[in-house]
Amino acid sequence: MKKIVVVDDEADICFLLKRFLSKNDFIVETAQNGKDGLALIESISPDLVMTDFRLGDITGTELLTTIKSKRPNVPVLIITGYSDIKVAVNVMKLGAYDYITKPLFPDEILVTVKKAIADAEAAQNDEQHYIAPASSDGMAEAPKPARKSQSRTKAGYVMGNSEVSDNLFRQVDLVAPTNFSVIIYGESGSGKEAIAQEIHNRSKRKDMPFVAMDCGAISKELAGSELFGHEKGSFTGALQTKIGHFELANGGTLFLDEVSNLSYEIQVALLRVVQERKMRRIGGSKEIDLDVRIIVASNERLLDSARNGKFREDLYYRFNEFTIEVPALRNRKDDLMLFAGAFLENTNAELGKNVRGFSEEVKNDFLNYSWPGNLRELKNVIKRATLLSDGELIEEKALPFEIVNYKRLKDLDDEPAPAASSVVSLLSDNVDGEESKPSLKTVANEAEYDMIMQVLRDVNFNKSKAARLLNIDRKTLYNKMKQFDI
Repeated sequence: MKKIVVVDDEADICFLLKRFLSKNDFIVETAQNGKDGLALIESISPDLVMTDFRLGDITGTELLTTIKSKRPNVPVLIITGYSDIKVAVNVMKLGAYDYITKPLFPDEILVTVKKAIADAEAAQNDEQHYIAPASSDGMAEAPKPARKSQSRTKAGYVMGNSEVSDNLFRQVDLVAPTNFSVIIYGESGSGKEAIAQEIHNRSKRKDMPFVAMDCGAISKELAGSELFGHEKGSFTGALQTKIGHFELANGGTLFLDEVSNLSYEIQVALLRVVQERKMRRIGGSKEIDLDVRIIVASNERLLDSARNGKFREDLYYRFNEFTIEVPALRNRKDDLMLFAGAFLENTNAELGKNVRGFSEEVKNDFLNYSWPGNLRELKNVIKRATLLSDGELIEEKALPFEIVNYKRLKDLDDEPAPAASSVVSLLSDNVDGEESKPSLKTVANEAEYDMIMQVLRDVNFNKSKAARLLNIDRKTLYNKMKQFDI
């Protein structure tokens, strides 16, 4: 069970947080002043500290600084009843993981606590393990000094040794020291955010915040507030002042993933901020000076989006000072087992296992598979397979069905419809159209039924996989199954 220290001068807050977090399987100890809090932290070595910003004897800033000097890897959440921009920005710059404003909401607290602990563990794993802990065939090796071209970011992105990877890394090295805006293109799961993080880490801004925002996951109504923040009472539901991503990233780097998903209105506001390097929070009157490097990412060409009226062309040219293409994993097969070995090493550490590598069948399966989900898919497949493996090697039985049977299913998908020849035969048998002969519609239905049944059997009646292989959505598949009484 993870240990949490709560430091707050209000006894009620300490009691409620201890009760709530304990029910969610955390060990919680509390203190009501900074001195006792520091003593508690030293004695129990917690996985997380939650502290009020204003304490009786010292401020939350002083407590945060002391904690970070003694235990730099412990995430600290600041609790404050003051929605003050200076408080939020300062504590983030001093190393706080995040801040929470009063009144406290249980769901928000639980999500933030779990994420802070998980991110701290991931960062610690990255520091403890070498960059490329696997040989080219995916077998674990003894640690050795990391080469530059094998660098890995905090997010778990592994740079390979192939010519494709070296070219990618050269571009990162070239643009990182500049203040150029960068557009990163690449398929989903290929590591665009990790490349953006690597650019930041190699820049002069590396000691300032790196703030990421997924534009595809934010609604049109919330996007402005997330980017620029808002003042309390500026609109219905604005119960507290909110600091936007631009302010949090001030002095550092702001990464906007899937930027083409932003609405036209937000693009207009974004263009002004990019041009003038000033902004106002929603509902605010004070202009805030900004010094933010912007990196954006997209899986579609922004110039094409601009020509189709989806993205502002002037905003595209503002961003397009430098472009990086992140290759798909299927085009990096020379690096694939290196990536697999690195992910295996991390997963072993996470799960406390000692799986050393992959069987020859698994290696062949990996190299034959198309990896539509790219590095993210590979990482998840290896985590699942490691969990299911009891021996020293990952065997085929631990892999998903679609990877083991990829070549056979692809060949099946490439074959002509199985009833095509029978359709021609049936139609040519009787040009007079005798009633005993089936109609074209009947033959088509029989062919469709046969195909659906064949694919369902191949995937052990997994309807999601069957729908993907048949290139239809699940609802359509359900309707067809109902129609054919399957």
